[in-house]
Amino acid sequence: MKCIAILATFLLLAGCSGNWGWYVVDPTTPKGLINLKFMLSGMYYTILLSVTAISISVVLGLLVALPGLSEKKGWRRFNRTYVEIVRAVPILVLILWVYYGLPALSGITLNVFWAGVLALALSDSAFQAEIFRGGIQSISRGQYEAAKSVSLNYRDTMRFVILPQAIRRILPALGNQLVYMLKMSSLVSVIGMQELTRKANELSVSEYRPLEIYTVLVLEYLVLILVVSAFVRRLERRMQAAEA
Repeated sequence: MKCIAILATFLLLAGCSGNWGWYVVDPTTPKGLINLKFMLSGMYYTILLSVTAISISVVLGLLVALPGLSEKKGWRRFNRTYVEIVRAVPILVLILWVYYGLPALSGITLNVFWAGVLALALSDSAFQAEIFRGGIQSISRGQYEAAKSVSLNYRDTMRFVILPQAIRRILPALGNQLVYMLKMSSLVSVIGMQELTRKANELSVSEYRPLEIYTVLVLEYLVLILVVSAFVRRLERRMQAAEA
């Protein structure tokens, strides 16, 4: 919150300069209020895009992580190959490939939203797989043996014994990935997704005030990510309290 106060003070002082046009984002004027509402209208798609993508990436990441824990070399090789290839592709390149290349390759046409979701989810799934693999491997072998002693099969052991404990341990890392996803969602603006960054780009072109508009964009992301981070920390404390 101190960062927000410092930035707000800076904007207030900068507004005294006749060379800077903070009037374009001044909520006390009709035009400034319209511009701010226009920029904030992208918040919905930023959040929806990020939440949808990370929900899919968590499922994909878990499915990719489990073969990496197998005793069979072929499954472990699949896990390592997938993770290394996906992590090696820059996310911006993946977004462009999914939107422009996938239709030419498969004939499947995706709108900008689902192209962005698919690209973000694929990119993040490799990181999620490593997070899940590390969390599951951190559970002691005694937990597996205890589950086996009460005749639980592999699926039920994972579902009722291992994964609940692993998720509590990897929750901070999952929260970090959500923050990462919120920031990376700005890259989907290159294919026309009407999220926060795209709205700022369009307003900057029409108003010719990039400094003022992109400063507001920084504040939007700052507030959004601080709120999400606070929510994740609160959830983490609640899970720790329940475990105790």
